[in-house]
Amino acid sequence: MRNIVEVIQARQASDGDGVKLLRVFGGRGPERFDPFLMLDEFGSQEASDYIGGFPSHPHRGFETVTYMLEGKMEHRDHMGNVGLLGDGDVQWMSAAGGIIHSEMPKQTQGRMRGFQLWVNLPASQKMRPASYSDVKAADIPEYALDGITIKAIAGVTTVNNYKVIGYFTEVDTQPIYLDVRLAAGQTMTLPASAEHTALVYVFDGCVTIGEGDARLSSQHLARLEDSGDIVIVNTAQKAARLLVLVAKPLHEPIVQYGPFVMNTQAQIEQALADYRSGTLGVAR
Repeated sequence: MRNIVEVIQARQASDGDGVKLLRVFGGRGPERFDPFLMLDEFGSQEASDYIGGFPSHPHRGFETVTYMLEGKMEHRDHMGNVGLLGDGDVQWMSAAGGIIHSEMPKQTQGRMRGFQLWVNLPASQKMRPASYSDVKAADIPEYALDGITIKAIAGVTTVNNYKVIGYFTEVDTQPIYLDVRLAAGQTMTLPASAEHTALVYVFDGCVTIGEGDARLSSQHLARLEDSGDIVIVNTAQKAARLLVLVAKPLHEPIVQYGPFVMNTQAQIEQALADYRSGTLGVAR
């Protein structure tokens, strides 16, 4: 089984127009999370923490996956797409060659909570046309095993020998993205392909992982070894909630400048030039 090689505590951060969030990982040293680039958890009862939202901004070279646990967020982009994310909904946006979009709260009170994950694209796909998909909670496959509930956002795998198929399966880096509720005293075992990156993020409760029963508490992420099964045990007295992320690394250079993730500095300069000239995301 895979053991933990690194534990990261989510840290307080701010993005967009003053939105308060927890940055789980992202920024320096992204190669060790390859192909994942960043994970944010956002959540608050206070409208002042999220009401500014994320006004219009560009992206190029990667994909964003927004998963709403609670609340309402509206997406608008330069291609004319408009979508409203509600409780349990998922948005998968492939910025690829370029997209300019906004993500704005559509509530002025109540709790807003969710996640945004950035997934890198291979060099051969970074300049393809952008695409966008909104998926309602009712359409995301959900599995109820013995003491385990799984929302399968992406990927094909097995959990405790039950086949689990996510909504998104045709993705370049073969990601597995699961939201898991693990009841007290339960164990889940998930095989993962050798050399694939494996991450576990606990957002409620605590669990133990691997042969040494290493403990992982809420708002902590574990990066696991690159071979063996993922074995997670809930030894606590209450249920735990966690994200399981597995994907095929690209092993390509990563050069990031804010919302642009490319393979060379020259490509970053081109992205900036395209944005300034108004041609980012324009078909050529």
